[in-house]
Amino acid sequence: MESLRELFRTGAGPSSSHTMGPQRAALQLRAGTPEAKSFRVILYGSLAATGRGHLTDAALEKAFSPLPVEIHFKADVVLPFHPNGMDFEALDSAGQKIKQWRVFSVGGGALREEGAGVPPSVYPVNTMEQIVAWCGERNAPIWKFVEQTEGAGIWNYLAQCWGAMKDAIARGLSAEGILPGGLKLQRRARNVYSAASPLKGLSRTTGVLSSYALAVMEENASAGIVVTAPTCGACGVVPATLKYLEEANTFSEQDILRALATAGLVGNLVKTNASISGAEVGCQGEVGTACAMAAAAAAQLLGGTPRQIEYAAEMGMEHHLGLTCDPVMGLVQIPCIERNAFAATRALTAAEFALLSDGKHRISFDQVVETMKQTGKALPSAFRETSEGGLASLYKQASHPM
Repeated sequence: MESLRELFRTGAGPSSSHTMGPQRAALQLRAGTPEAKSFRVILYGSLAATGRGHLTDAALEKAFSPLPVEIHFKADVVLPFHPNGMDFEALDSAGQKIKQWRVFSVGGGALREEGAGVPPSVYPVNTMEQIVAWCGERNAPIWKFVEQTEGAGIWNYLAQCWGAMKDAIARGLSAEGILPGGLKLQRRARNVYSAASPLKGLSRTTGVLSSYALAVMEENASAGIVVTAPTCGACGVVPATLKYLEEANTFSEQDILRALATAGLVGNLVKTNASISGAEVGCQGEVGTACAMAAAAAAQLLGGTPRQIEYAAEMGMEHHLGLTCDPVMGLVQIPCIERNAFAATRALTAAEFALLSDGKHRISFDQVVETMKQTGKALPSAFRETSEGGLASLYKQASHPM
């Protein structure tokens, strides 16, 4: 498994795979070809199908500016290695190719070349069972495994991520108006928070927790600065859960950072053993993973044992199995924004349920991750971030009837 620095990335939304990844690739190519006078990019598969809605073209233009870039969309061509394929060409003043590069945006802002092999591993294990066993042998919490593996410097990095997460919540709660894009959705986080704050009990919990998730996702939809957790499309779940628990229980920042480390470890396991790319396995790989991460973090904050934390993460993923990625108009708005709010409430429920048990259960987290991977591979491409099926398709039919 890679470092948590490769999972939690701070940058502009609305999509880690469709915005952050292509922009990173463009910047790398530009840095490696300073003599280039223009560029050409061909987007394939999911990147082409929902690229305009996800602002892929805008991200590429920004990366290459002020040099011109010609962008081609080939949604009907899906490269075998990954649905998010890109061909980059650096051109000289005569329009001749200086360099050609094929690279894939594989989720969470990460890039990979076909045949390049797996990224270098930082962690010595890659299953939850191995991590829980490590904790049991040492009578240590899960976050301690992160600290021992990555070193004390990881805490400064996670503190920066947590600061960016809180900033996104604050901006989202104060902003009003219409989200960009053809759906013309009204921002709701501010109003939901105002309505929920005076309430008591479960209604207040649901309302405030949801408002935090809405706030982050509305910032993401506006191309604001967010933290992938594990992706931009699922970036509201973990911050909302941690922020709510911090306030409701007066946890210290150290408590929150340790919970964030545990959440990151859960996300890393999914990223390593399955996928966090909606284009590859559907939204179960994005919001399902985010729910598992948040559930694990919440269980730890609430005093759970490593086994109870594993159970909470397992439930967070299990009850998102089969979740499709069908963004309406290719925007990270419907169903993505509300979906983050519901996943945050489900994460808290999973943590509380796990703490009512001794942590023993039949289906392990590792097994449910493998199930998610198999399920995602079996999903038709129409339900994997192409906007060709599900809600996206029905909305298009309703808006443009025959």
